[in-house]
Amino acid sequence: MKDISLPISAGDIRELKVGDPVKLSGTILTGRDAVHKWMIDTFIHPSREPQGDDQQVYDAIHPILDQGAIYHCGPVVAGLDDGDYRFVAAGPTTSIREEPYQADVMRHFHLRAVIGKGGMGAKTLNACREVPAVYLHAIGGAASLIAQSVRKVICVYKLDFGVPEAMWVIEVEGFPAVVTMDAHGGSLHAEVQELSARKLDELLQA
Repeated sequence: MKDISLPISAGDIRELKVGDPVKLSGTILTGRDAVHKWMIDTFIHPSREPQGDDQQVYDAIHPILDQGAIYHCGPVVAGLDDGDYRFVAAGPTTSIREEPYQADVMRHFHLRAVIGKGGMGAKTLNACREVPAVYLHAIGGAASLIAQSVRKVICVYKLDFGVPEAMWVIEVEGFPAVVTMDAHGGSLHAEVQELSARKLDELLQA
């Protein structure tokens, strides 16, 4: 296991290769569909003016994401009544849903890591090469186990999006994941897809 501390330097990212198991420690921001669309529509490719606390939230998350990580996660959170937030479950969300947005978000914030499950497409892989960054595959079905690596919920933004869609700022220690897309153009997901297509073609021709 490679221990990685956030924020991550470009040099450290380029040392990671597909297949490397890692443990992340530091501050991570969660973000799913609503967050990515909000980032794109309000700040990256603006189609609406900032409203309410938009600018304040953007200013707060920018330094967290700069050379940092975003986690595709809709957590189960205790303590909603009194604000003493605790992650009960923190499993990854299927990442391909963010493919239309992710590359632009990565470039805009200089993200070093995107965490989720299932992998992403060519646009995100190209951004991994350019930024540079990696895609980290978290363990699906291990939401409670992953939640144990969340040492503290620092704060939450855009709770009006709903608990799963809000931006939770969390401090993690020893968060387990595997590099499945790297900064050198390697993608385990693309390899599996290509192999599966080849096997299917062989079966159809048999």
